Amino acid sequence: MKNTVNINSVELVNADSLQYIATLPDNSIDLIVTDPPYFKVKPNGWDNQWKGDEDYLRWLDMCLAQFWRVLKPAGSLYLFSGHRLAADIEIMMRERFNILNHIIWAKPSGRWNGCNKESLRSYFPATERILFAEHYQGPYKPKSDGYAEKGSELKQHVMTPLISYFRDAREALGITSKQIADATGKKNMVSHWFSGSQWQLPNESDYRKLQSLFTQVAIEKHQNGELATPHHQLVAMWHSLNRKYSELLEEYKSLRRHFSVSVSVPYTDVWTHKPVQFYPGKHPCEKTR
Repeated sequence: MKNTVNINSVELVNADSLQYIATLPDNSIDLIVTDPPYFKVKPNGWDNQWKGDEDYLRWLDMCLAQFWRVLKPAGSLYLFSGHRLAADIEIMMRERFNILNHIIWAKPSGRWNGCNKESLRSYFPATERILFAEHYQGPYKPKSDGYAEKGSELKQHVMTPLISYFRDAREALGITSKQIADATGKKNMVSHWFSGSQWQLPNESDYRKLQSLFTQVAIEKHQNGELATPHHQLVAMWHSLNRKYSELLEEYKSLRRHFSVSVSVPYTDVWTHKPVQFYPGKHPCEKTR
């Protein structure tokens, strides 16, 4: 049964969450903050409706599957859990989401203050957990927000004049990777200097070695010399292009997952909010503001 209430343009829905979320379209939610039952923590029937831990985790994984479906590529997920099954839940979540933090809510007060310490057989649970997660970025768990890919493509595009300068020079003389590695002593840098993927500008020492190699090959082949531009001019061009890249990259930040903290809010993975004190009508799982 679904009940809907509108408060200040905010729509509140009272329904079975798993049934309701199945009606939402794909990639439609920016933020999911969920506080599911912890299982066997409260005496209420809703917290003891599963046959055992495996049954409970199976149900929670069905929820996670729906969360993955509706959460936007740049969305965030905060999932509250109890201490007992936190490890099991985190491992299960990692199959679908990239866990950014396992946040500890260390409560400054609670039932442990009045417990009989001498009778304890393990440490009294004084924490709750919040698993903060995002979609995986990349080919294995596809729901990339596009920021990394766009940034890489943008850098390659902006640096094209320098990339072409080195790549065209090599192609003109037919110089091999082995020749470059032998001349510079750096066999792993050939692809970075002479291709668009993760391109890097050689330092001055390596550039001089490359110039010597290219000049020698050009003489042997009776061709025009290549890599004739002085290194300091290449550095100046790189700085100019990199400034342009940085400016354009700012425009792509809207693609990233939103995250903003300050000294006024918790910014570490340990939170010390006080629990909500009892009042008539208080929900047994009510969280602090």
